[in-house]
Amino acid sequence: MSIADKTILITGASRGIGRALADEALRRGAKRVYAAARRPAAFADERVTPLTLDVTDAAQVRAAAERVGSLDILVNNAGLALYEGLGDRATLERHLAVNLFGTYAMSEAFLPVLTRSGGAIVNNLSLNSLAPLPVLAAYSVSKAAAFSLTQSLRASLTDRGVRVHAVLIGPTDTDMTRDLDIPKASPESVARAIFDAVDRGEEDIFPDPVAQSLADGWRNGPVKAFERQLAELR
Repeated sequence: MSIADKTILITGASRGIGRALADEALRRGAKRVYAAARRPAAFADERVTPLTLDVTDAAQVRAAAERVGSLDILVNNAGLALYEGLGDRATLERHLAVNLFGTYAMSEAFLPVLTRSGGAIVNNLSLNSLAPLPVLAAYSVSKAAAFSLTQSLRASLTDRGVRVHAVLIGPTDTDMTRDLDIPKASPESVARAIFDAVDRGEEDIFPDPVAQSLADGWRNGPVKAFERQLAELR
């Protein structure tokens, strides 16, 4: 699906990958960009509509869905990542509230308008959906759950004409990785790669060099084949 002339809503759009996605959507000729965040950022472009939105707040999610009359692409980008293990249940629940249930709430709230437009849901996940990082254990659990949600939505929404994309992001130069001395992709390059892949209709998107090194093995592997097999049983 091309971004040009489309209406897009991006959560977590005030900084990092979310801000880069908003800027890239504008560069590609989006008709309207709803830039949602708990503290929305300022944009000079008049095509941007800032939305105050905490994806864990049911009332704010409902209000956003009521305000947005039409939508082509929903990008679930808002996320939480704390360097915590699994020793504290409250920390795990915080991650699940944002990364899993926030994604679910947004997808459900905007499903009616996406069904009308034959639109798409883009869930920004992580390579830690596939393999956990011990120093980000709670985050990894929540992203693995969000990946399963994404796969389930993909299978269940096929008949409604809504496409569902999983973005499996590797190390990117954001606040989350600021203190890690490792090679990182820029948010701008990741944003370009995400929209390029959405344009090509790729189900699972690997938008940076580390992620791309795993792409062929995933797409041609037995687990992906099994996912496709199970999807036929809906």
